Amino acid sequence: MASVYTTGEWFAKDGEEDAFVDAWAEFAAWAASQPGAGTLRLTRDLSSPARFVSFGEWETLDQVHAWKGSPDFRERMGRVQQHVAAFHPAELAEVRAAGHMTTA
Repeated sequence: MASVYTTGEWFAKDGEEDAFVDAWAEFAAWAASQPGAGTLRLTRDLSSPARFVSFGEWETLDQVHAWKGSPDFRERMGRVQQHVAAFHPAELAEVRAAGHMTTA
């Protein structure tokens, strides 16, 4: 099976963009240490600076669900969400890829 991805669309509260980024970075460092986790990334919309999109690669959907069901998940996610006005999560499966694989 191909990798699965977690993604989120985040809208930071006005004036809390930097606090959101810091909280997300702390959350992502913890998440990246979980079994099956790959690199987690946070991107920012260049035309709407309060909008962020995160995504992370995982080995299996079961590992994603174990992470989200872990005792620490809700509390750690809450630290991030205190800085956002809206959050839309999703779990995605890769359908197809094109182009060269590169690393940043």
